[in-house]
Amino acid sequence: MSRKGKKYIDAVKRFERTRTYAPGEALELVRSLAHSGFDETVELAIRLGIDPRKADQIVRGTVALPSGTGKPVRVAVFASGAAAEEARAAGADLVGADDLVARVDGGFMDFDVAIATPELMGQVGRLGRKLGPRGLMPNPKTGTVTPDVGKAVTDFKGGRVEYRADTRSRGVVQVPIGKVSFSRPQLLANFRAVIDEIQRAKPAAAKGRYIRSVAVSSTMGPGVDVDSTALRVTDEDLAEVG
Repeated sequence: MSRKGKKYIDAVKRFERTRTYAPGEALELVRSLAHSGFDETVELAIRLGIDPRKADQIVRGTVALPSGTGKPVRVAVFASGAAAEEARAAGADLVGADDLVARVDGGFMDFDVAIATPELMGQVGRLGRKLGPRGLMPNPKTGTVTPDVGKAVTDFKGGRVEYRADTRSRGVVQVPIGKVSFSRPQLLANFRAVIDEIQRAKPAAAKGRYIRSVAVSSTMGPGVDVDSTALRVTDEDLAEVG
């Protein structure tokens, strides 16, 4: 049995865990309940009414966060020739072909996103057992297998993040949407972007209620339930002073 620290227990006592909150209220609570000595990440968790084990109910893709992620993103690019130069010019942290494949195969994993040109996927595919479990395997569905590596590097450096429904957790999508140091409007803008994208990505095969529950939390803080019937964030909400 896991034991929660005193600060966590105190945070739980500071709000009603049995009720749901509007998005802005929930995010403000998460900011106020953060209790660690570092800038905690704010996480959005969405439970979907899908069976992610079925091919026609997979929910996966990327979404651009308008307020960014609040953390530096290390990008590795598997490319050669002109594409490699393009990736370097766009600010990729690591660029290589055979040499980078060999480094990763040897255990090097010091990056957050992996991008590959289609030509290199024959070699990168052999790294599936290394990259797959960490969610780093390049995939066309997430825009990480592309001939336009420069744009991909710029997008991910600028706040584009990957999302996917976890097959092990009943179709829960978890996405970082910023830091507790972000203002309320910044977090709301990212929240809206993710919700809009998840709704857009609804599989045709999904039946019944699609978004079952929504919660937000910080790295070390308790989860706060969001009213899943009132997820709309307006431009007026984003104009609030954070």
